Amino acid sequence: MTWSTGLLGFAAGLLISVATAPVGVSGAVFLLPVQISVLGVPSPAVTPTNLLYNVVAGPGALLRHHRAGTLRGPLTRLLVLGTVPGVVVGAVIRVFAVPGPTVFRLLIAVLLLPLGSWLCLRTLRRATRTAPERELSARAVTRLAMAVGVAGGIYGIGGGSLLGPILVGRGMPVARVAPAALAATFVTSAVGAGTYALLSLTTTGDIAPYWSLGLACGLGGLCGGYLGARLQPRLPETALRLLLGVLALGVGGLYAVQILR
Repeated sequence: MTWSTGLLGFAAGLLISVATAPVGVSGAVFLLPVQISVLGVPSPAVTPTNLLYNVVAGPGALLRHHRAGTLRGPLTRLLVLGTVPGVVVGAVIRVFAVPGPTVFRLLIAVLLLPLGSWLCLRTLRRATRTAPERELSARAVTRLAMAVGVAGGIYGIGGGSLLGPILVGRGMPVARVAPAALAATFVTSAVGAGTYALLSLTTTGDIAPYWSLGLACGLGGLCGGYLGARLQPRLPETALRLLLGVLALGVGGLYAVQILR
């Protein structure tokens, strides 16, 4: 890794995490195309490299949430309980089954584009208040987290970009969802990166993470995540929901464009 590549990775991690951390998204889903198109990380090594980014970047935002006392609660435990086994399954599928990304991108686009639009419209329509959505049950949250963990293990995304819009859309406040989603992303990514490192010992190919680049991007995310988490209490719930909706639209639109190419 050259110095210019490292600095570019640091800057990308910093800018992305500042914008995404306030709503519980690590930013890995936006870093993935940067690693492939700009930094030249091959597949499947891009997946564990993205997970390594989450591991290094995660403590920045989590430290801020810990100091604020927002990490405690059953939601964090439920998300971790589901995502950890899911990411191990996803890593094994990625290495041995090597599924194509088209179906995944289509599913994400179909899910996040309408969900992001609904969140934005519902947030902007302040005049007409509707009845609050009923929150998901504990069992449903765990199952959702496991499905997101599998996707994270296969494609190297943190999961907050999926968990956040769904949970907030079901009536949970952003301030409650964001710390739990970031904590689940951190634990899941650590387990996923370790799984890929172990699989690389028994399988040929670019399976191990690109350690230097992952650390450079992660250090940027570490600084940006702390700043983003510090900004969260200063932003009103309306702004946070709107930001989450815009991020969901951005992720869904990104994958839709990739499908059409």
